[in-house]
Amino acid sequence: MNRIIAMMLAAIALALAPAAAAQEIPYWQAVGADLLVSTDADGAETVKAGVSADWLYRDPTDYQGVRLEAARFSPATGPALEEQRLYYRFARPGEDWSWNGMVGTNGETVLGSLSVHNDDRIRQEYFIERDRLETAQGLDQDLYSTFAGAAFDLPVDERNTLTALVGVQDFDGENIRTHLRARAIHVVRPEWGLSVQLRTRYFHNSVPAEADYFSPEWYVEVLPVVQIQRFHGGWRYQAAVGLGAQREAGSDWRSARHFEASVTSPPISRDWHVKATVLHSSAPVASGQGYDYSQATLSLTRAF
Repeated sequence: MNRIIAMMLAAIALALAPAAAAQEIPYWQAVGADLLVSTDADGAETVKAGVSADWLYRDPTDYQGVRLEAARFSPATGPALEEQRLYYRFARPGEDWSWNGMVGTNGETVLGSLSVHNDDRIRQEYFIERDRLETAQGLDQDLYSTFAGAAFDLPVDERNTLTALVGVQDFDGENIRTHLRARAIHVVRPEWGLSVQLRTRYFHNSVPAEADYFSPEWYVEVLPVVQIQRFHGGWRYQAAVGLGAQREAGSDWRSARHFEASVTSPPISRDWHVKATVLHSSAPVASGQGYDYSQATLSLTRAF
């Protein structure tokens, strides 16, 4: 199934590629750089550093180019793995549907992601992504996973929205994970960008404990969150803090924590575009007993 989905990902991306070039001028060129660093309580670390060159660029939602990435995966136990990846990257807004993604390879298999969404009252998004399994066994045995699904925004009124996500994650091997996520969002003070949210997630593994990634028979999380989003001079500042509970098969309830923050510059076409994010979560990612996961990203783009 992984091979079939990967081939579909590549075929869809190539089919969409000419559409970006069909946009009306003006287009510019752009160069960029990005960095992702993540770590967990078990000591595993991932670093991805990339540079991009776009031969067509209008803004962060409309571009076409290539990306070269150097990745280093350092598991909690076992040797680290380093590799280079080359991607074709693209984004294009449309009257009915907009899409973005990047599709490439590490020399062994197809990697990347693709997302297609509309902006109707009931927003729909369909996505697919494929990458390495970053645990020690995953790196040693060259294991990958493919995640495909759909997300929907269901507005109730001006201050209340429900969101839902359904997805299927296919791991190399026999395990297939089914994902269900939902959020209830209430805007408390629109002028402050202040909202309260109830975030819930559940997944089920068809073959529990197949490898060394976190894969109980089932996992559930309930997370009340407070979020604020403000704009100043075109810059967007966003932060969210959550405290709730999580549990998996064979365990008792325990606390769940979440923090995320981001800063995004205005999408000015022929200027620097900057985005930075930090995230900290207690959601399990590996089979060890450490449940803290942290991630930081930074991206810079310059059009000319």
